[in-house]
Amino acid sequence: MKGVLALVMRAMRAQSSSFDVARMVRELRGIIGTRARKAYQPHHEQVVLRLNPKGEPSVDLVIVRGKRLYMSRRDRPMPNNPSPFAMVLRKHLANSRLVAVDQIGFDRVVILTFEHGGGQYKLVIELFRDGNVLLLDDEDVIIQPLTHAKYASRALKRGEPYAPPPETLDPRELDKNGLDNLLDNSDHSLIRTLAARANLGRIYGNAVCSAAGIDLDDPADSLDEDQRQALSESMNELLNELADGQGAYIWLEEKDGLDSWDSSTDDPQGRDSASGMISEFSPIDLPFMDSSLRADISNLSGAYDAIFGAHDAIAYIRREEEKLVAVGEDDEEQKAKLDRRAAQQRSSIERFESEAALAQELAKSIQDNWTHIDDLLGQVNSIISSEGWQSLDSKIPDVVWIDRVDAAKRTILARLPDEESEPGSSVTLSVENTVHQNAQTYFKQARTLKEKAKGAKAALERTEAQAAKDAAKREKEAASGRVRIGKRSKRFWFEKHRWGVLSDGRMVVGGRDAKGNDTVVRKYLRSTDLYVHADLHGAPSCSLRLHDGLEVDPHPIGFRPEGVASLRISQDFAGSLEDAQNLPSDIIQEAAQLAICWSRAWGSGSATATAFHARPTQVSKQTESGESLGRGAFVVRGKRTWYRDVEMEIAIGFAIINNIPIPISGTAAGVSNLCQRWAIIRPGREKKETIANRIAKATGLAQDDVLATLPSGICEIVDHGLLG
Repeated sequence: MKGVLALVMRAMRAQSSSFDVARMVRELRGIIGTRARKAYQPHHEQVVLRLNPKGEPSVDLVIVRGKRLYMSRRDRPMPNNPSPFAMVLRKHLANSRLVAVDQIGFDRVVILTFEHGGGQYKLVIELFRDGNVLLLDDEDVIIQPLTHAKYASRALKRGEPYAPPPETLDPRELDKNGLDNLLDNSDHSLIRTLAARANLGRIYGNAVCSAAGIDLDDPADSLDEDQRQALSESMNELLNELADGQGAYIWLEEKDGLDSWDSSTDDPQGRDSASGMISEFSPIDLPFMDSSLRADISNLSGAYDAIFGAHDAIAYIRREEEKLVAVGEDDEEQKAKLDRRAAQQRSSIERFESEAALAQELAKSIQDNWTHIDDLLGQVNSIISSEGWQSLDSKIPDVVWIDRVDAAKRTILARLPDEESEPGSSVTLSVENTVHQNAQTYFKQARTLKEKAKGAKAALERTEAQAAKDAAKREKEAASGRVRIGKRSKRFWFEKHRWGVLSDGRMVVGGRDAKGNDTVVRKYLRSTDLYVHADLHGAPSCSLRLHDGLEVDPHPIGFRPEGVASLRISQDFAGSLEDAQNLPSDIIQEAAQLAICWSRAWGSGSATATAFHARPTQVSKQTESGESLGRGAFVVRGKRTWYRDVEMEIAIGFAIINNIPIPISGTAAGVSNLCQRWAIIRPGREKKETIANRIAKATGLAQDDVLATLPSGICEIVDHGLLG
């Protein structure tokens, strides 16, 4: 379904696992004793049970069929006329008390038991396949299912005894011997065995393997005794954390997303925006996820509400929109994936428009209930003026029309009357404003969100136009000897730095800035490498790598334009050498040449410059007493080997490395040995951006990638087939 109110659901999993269900059951047991106030069905896929905890604001138990179950206190519009299923729930559960919450084994089935003077009833929530919600009597006979269904072993129909799904293995009851038998009798990979046969699911099976340090794809029956013991222990630790742990975790896609999440604690709209960058969630810590992008949540319901709450809260509005869409009218579905920016823009448009519709709906509800709200505000202001906010707060539990009070913001969360003149939808009201002003606040919020949606649409149009332009270019350039590459989500480790190849294929890496210098020395300067540096202040710290380099790929795959080399990364360049100090002097001098080209000597006007190399043990951050070093600077002590009057010249070639087309830089001897299409770059009079543009047009390589390989300053190019 497409439309102004449809929210693009994130690609991450939307269906609960058995682990999620087990933790949610624990959380729901914390509200045992609450009373069921009313049931709603805002959408065919969703049932909402409004619960009334004693002395606390009411909470909605949101059930999305076959996907998730969680608690939420979001504002959500409800239909004026309840569905037949909602009417059945109201008839049997109204004012009943929640007395038990259970999970069937380790399956995704939750049973809520309610009790009142009329007897005991059970609400069964199935969260697998297409899902179902069933109301049972005290003899477990189905009073009403949300949808009738028939399976090989059971029928879910009115009047039939409820039969749970076939029992699956409960990993909480799996001991070491049971695990051994499971592994011995499996002819699949370890992850497949744990996910399916041990009922862990792929995510938590991955977590167990990561904690045990075992490869996911190892055959299950090939594990030795030590690996099996580690696997059993990591599984027990994971299950213990599930049983005893508190709270939940979310992981953001990037650091900016985490910063947005942390900075929007008191901003619901900001937090909803930040939630679009959540990549995973879990009731337990996942060792294979990046802990630096993790945020803690007080409970699993909070995680679900953060990720799916905005979408679920407008279920009624989506249902109304669907009624207006003729069958078969919506044939504008996406035909191809856009890049990440387009997807985020589309998601923002949908979110802004849905939130605007929600705000407008609530504003209309305030106007429709003018007398009720005016009377409620009058009573509240009377209490405040005579007795103060503290007295008002103490009287709230006895007032069914008010859920909570915020004295700091001078607002109340009020309930509007439903079709039976009982508390229904909730709205936030400022006690200092009139009914009209409160309605206008929501209308203004709706207008602001619509303006944001308009701006996001303009940005999306630009993105889609660029995508269409790129698609046309691909067709035109397929056989022209050029490549077309999209944005890469990941890059090789050396692309973060300056890098180049020497005549023997060996690699040199250098820092792009002060931070890069620190990284190169700390991470990529081993004791067997050589430290190379131009004899100029601020020049990059470079590492001549003994083991790393590029070599011709003997088995290339995929499309490769004629004359373009296919290379692969190798870490076997050391051979019999144990130290880069023993490399031929001309190879080390080539490394010195690259270090000079990457320094400010390039723009100095001179044709040559000087550099040196030293052993890694000579490089230190330790200064003499009273001295200090800035970021990216190092002290080199002891003897250095100097290279004087080194010519400033660098080469750039066109190659495919590990099946990815990228430009490679290095010395003329190094690049020409590996690439058929290459060019020499020397100091000249042409801007490097102009040269990069010429190379990008001739090869199809990304201009930014080409720019990254060129020295800083004006250049000239001597072509050897690179430009065609």
